[in-house]
Amino acid sequence: MALFNQSKTNTRKSKRIPDTRNYAGGRAYSQSNELKLVSLLLTSFAQNQYYKRAQESFNEIVRLLPLVDPLFAAKAAIYARTEFGMRSITHVLAAELAAYASGKIWAKHFYDQVVYRPDDMLEIYAYFQHRGGRTIPNAMKKGFAAAFDRFDAYQLAKYQKSRHALKLVDMVNLVHPKPKAKNRKALDRLVNGKLRSRNTWEAMLSQAGQEAKTKKERETLKKEAWTTLVKTRRIGYFALLRNLRNIAVQAPELIEDVCDLLTNEEGILSSMVLPFRFLTAYDIIQDKDNRTTISKKNRNKILEALNKAVDLSLANVPKFKGKTLVVLDDSGSMTWGTVSKMARRPIDIGALFASVLVKANRADLMLFSSDARYITLKKEVTSSTARLTQYLVSKATAGGTNFNSIFRKVKGKYDRVIILSDMQGWKEGGAPIKTFYSYCMRTKCSPFVYSFDLLGYGTMQFPTSRTFCLAGFSDKVFETMQLLEKDRNALLNTIKGIEFSL
Repeated sequence: MALFNQSKTNTRKSKRIPDTRNYAGGRAYSQSNELKLVSLLLTSFAQNQYYKRAQESFNEIVRLLPLVDPLFAAKAAIYARTEFGMRSITHVLAAELAAYASGKIWAKHFYDQVVYRPDDMLEIYAYFQHRGGRTIPNAMKKGFAAAFDRFDAYQLAKYQKSRHALKLVDMVNLVHPKPKAKNRKALDRLVNGKLRSRNTWEAMLSQAGQEAKTKKERETLKKEAWTTLVKTRRIGYFALLRNLRNIAVQAPELIEDVCDLLTNEEGILSSMVLPFRFLTAYDIIQDKDNRTTISKKNRNKILEALNKAVDLSLANVPKFKGKTLVVLDDSGSMTWGTVSKMARRPIDIGALFASVLVKANRADLMLFSSDARYITLKKEVTSSTARLTQYLVSKATAGGTNFNSIFRKVKGKYDRVIILSDMQGWKEGGAPIKTFYSYCMRTKCSPFVYSFDLLGYGTMQFPTSRTFCLAGFSDKVFETMQLLEKDRNALLNTIKGIEFSL
């Protein structure tokens, strides 16, 4: 989502000088503690980064909490979990908040509303115990008990975590939720060890494997399981993305139904699937090893559906007035890391956002690392968002990070400059103070600068009051972009406006 730089400086020239160093050692500008916290929440997947290990993100939460209003932190956690689908980092914050929420009237309501899935309760309490907590805090206990009201038998069975150290039944015994009509029988069966997960895709596929006596019989039973799941729409959207290859191989006659599910706009928006998940599925289907197991016709159908799904998931990308420049950082720290089902590199995410912004606004495009250069896009490259994203990733040079090079190479006036980067500029000192203002003086313009921090490292490269610091991998970031030029406090107002169901 959007992290706004609240500097009260003149739009043409700022007297503010860099007041910190980024992880790369370059000069940078610090964010407020509130903005650092939100940036961390919206960009951290509990995985190692080029300049920072996962545990450092958790430690930063611990460091920031005493420096912000605990009510703001609670609302930010709910926002990150329920609007952006951020899990592990919000579990950490929820657990750490226990010490600050004690005695607050809103505390139990926070622990109710931060729970999006049943296993959120398990993760939060497991981390709380890991940090030395012994007795479950009263607010957490009451909030978790209330959260059970929202879950039915299917959800309780799916997330009972029977093979984990902390099971859902343990949480039931700990917080004693009051049974409701929709979950009374399920809670009773859970406590008595009789609740079975039979309707999830995992359970159905597992049962097919267990019942089969021969390889052929296993293939038949799996095909039947996929048919039931797809035809009855009982497979979740994320599960569908993760299993596209398996369905295409084991039940190829379902491809038309699968493509209908993939391009169902309501399903996309309600799933909270982050846009870059489509890129992972796209890569898997395109993989050369799958060209012999999936027919060319079906492969093309799936790729076409995924292209449409990407566009649907990012349908609210803003269309700005005036002239826009999109700048993508393709330096070494952006291209570091591996691609998996759960994560992408910063360059992949940045290229995806750059693609949709360029297409929606007919914007000019630059890539930069040690040096900056304009990119001319041919029509065949821009025919789909996924193809354009792959093209931009392929152009990465993995050099140093030099923000100064952008404003030396830029041509003409722009109403706004959108920069997608991890904000770890270090070449020529880091923050492009002189070169940015030289550009403004040379062209007699004062552009808005949208500064995407793709890894939540917490520093900025620009001091102007027309800078909007952005973070987050969801389409929700675009909702705030549409407001920022009118309301500079759009993000903070959104978070502070969250109400607890008292």
